Amino acid sequence: MVGPSSRYRPKSQRFLFPWWLLAAVLVCVLVLWAFVVNNDYRAIFGALTSGVATTLYVTALAFSLASIVGICFALMRTSQNRFFSEIATFYIEIVRGIPILVLLFYIAFVGAPFMVQSINWLISPLSTQGWIKEMSIRNFDFTWRAIIALTIAYSAFLAEVFRAGIEAVDKGQIEAARALGLSRWNTFRHIIGPQAMRTILPPYGNDFVAMIKDSALVSALGVQDITQLGKVYSASTFKFFETYNIVAFLYLVMTISLSLLVRWLEQYLKRSSHWDC
Repeated sequence: MVGPSSRYRPKSQRFLFPWWLLAAVLVCVLVLWAFVVNNDYRAIFGALTSGVATTLYVTALAFSLASIVGICFALMRTSQNRFFSEIATFYIEIVRGIPILVLLFYIAFVGAPFMVQSINWLISPLSTQGWIKEMSIRNFDFTWRAIIALTIAYSAFLAEVFRAGIEAVDKGQIEAARALGLSRWNTFRHIIGPQAMRTILPPYGNDFVAMIKDSALVSALGVQDITQLGKVYSASTFKFFETYNIVAFLYLVMTISLSLLVRWLEQYLKRSSHWDC
């Protein structure tokens, strides 16, 4: 017997052609055609190439560190220890309440000098003996200041993502695992982690895409990313239209590609969960 018509299938089970993706592909084709027929676009693209590597480097490193810090604060907030829970809640609420650009300036011009002074104070007994040279604030690269600021900013958001994933796991399964004699680490590894990942993945991937866009803020510190190089090139050539077309195109390629990858992983996890059942 033939299955039900696609007309009567739930909307989530029907194949819907991604017209938005077709429109995005057409925009990319138009930009690539401009590369072919316009020498200015090729020159601008060549000038911004090094900025792509800087953007990806800052994003990947900051997001990796933010993930480590975020999961630590998520575990602290879900802990039964009131002291750890209050510390994690304080950190998350304070950091989330500060705009990223303000946090970027604060870390770059307040936090970094304080860190240098603290390090010099700790090593002062050794520096007076001539064994170690004191650190100068000029040696603290602005790229690393931006990475630290993005790490702190996104660790608070990721902590809430991890916390939601952990709390979404049925407590009965956790209690059953502990009753069977599993340690906390094995319970997290075999019970909590795999189930939480399915809940975490969509917002986790969205935060990674958002960090790629927010990495443009590091141009305010003079870090040579895509935005900063585009700003310098357009100011020297007065070709603002062409330059920022390329800047937007590069960000779109990165963000749309990663968004599609996250959606594919999400669908793959859904299929694998159905197979497990």
